[in-house]
Amino acid sequence: MREDSLLSPIIEDEEELSLRPKRIEEFIGQNRVRERLRISLEAARKESRALDHVLLSGPPGLGKTTLAGVIAHELGVTTRVTSGPALERPGDLAAILSNLDDGDVFFIDEIHRLPRAVEEILYPAMEDFQLDIVLGKGPTAQSIRLDLPRFTLVGATTRKGKVTAPLRDRFGIEERLDYYETEDLTRIVTRSAGIIGVDIDPIAAGVIASRSRSTPRIANRLLARIRDYAVARASGLIDPGVADEALAVYEVDQLGLDKVDRSILEAVIIRFGGGPVGLSTLAIAVGEEPETVEDAYEPFLLQSGLLKRTPRGRVATAGAYSHMGLDVPESPQGTLL
Repeated sequence: MREDSLLSPIIEDEEELSLRPKRIEEFIGQNRVRERLRISLEAARKESRALDHVLLSGPPGLGKTTLAGVIAHELGVTTRVTSGPALERPGDLAAILSNLDDGDVFFIDEIHRLPRAVEEILYPAMEDFQLDIVLGKGPTAQSIRLDLPRFTLVGATTRKGKVTAPLRDRFGIEERLDYYETEDLTRIVTRSAGIIGVDIDPIAAGVIASRSRSTPRIANRLLARIRDYAVARASGLIDPGVADEALAVYEVDQLGLDKVDRSILEAVIIRFGGGPVGLSTLAIAVGEEPETVEDAYEPFLLQSGLLKRTPRGRVATAGAYSHMGLDVPESPQGTLL
């Protein structure tokens, strides 16, 4: 695999990229994380040194990739982007590391999915800024150690527990991004609307924010679709009525659940009597991959109190029955909240 095929494998459209803040002051929400990073960035700039390696964790869509770009912009360096699954062999990683410049930010998304052989190449690179290369095979093999520029590795993961201890211990800065408050999401929607040039009523911005699953990425995607609806079916202005109509068309309900979310709840409640049901069985029932259910849909359902995990599987809560317009059974199979 060529090096240029390993970099920037995360495909995003131009509009989505344009919405990303470039500076730490422009980044909305995650106030404590932002302030701690600001302190570390200021210290690195004053001492003219590379920032310590940074590990960012949290559910998808909360700004981990954006923060990597912000870090690079604040330091005035280049960002090199790849993902754990894209680095299949040690040589893939070695090719990227050997082409970094001094101070560069090297961003690895889903770092917990790095193959073990590739991960081991990172250890001396992160600690000593050196790269071990083995030439030849068998008894004639020789190991050569090359010096690397002092770079900053920013790793992002949706599953911090799956990052191995030896790798996790080599990060000097560890931060977890949490779900956003509606107030911060409203500010994000308003800012994004200004960037893409759409007129939006402040109340409508709040409506979109409240149905965005506490996630900026979803807020921006809903804004884009509602903008399309406003242009095609209304005057172009997004007011509360237009927002409600558009969200109904796109099947996003009052809690921000979409068709797949409701399919998951229906499967647990109706097909499996409220649970418990295993992840693999649930994924098959809704036609999704287990990883997709666990990483993309389940976190918000758990946070919203609609599902809970038990040792025997997923269980629907009383809140799930109410949200789906169903009566809560007196003696369900699962234990309801």
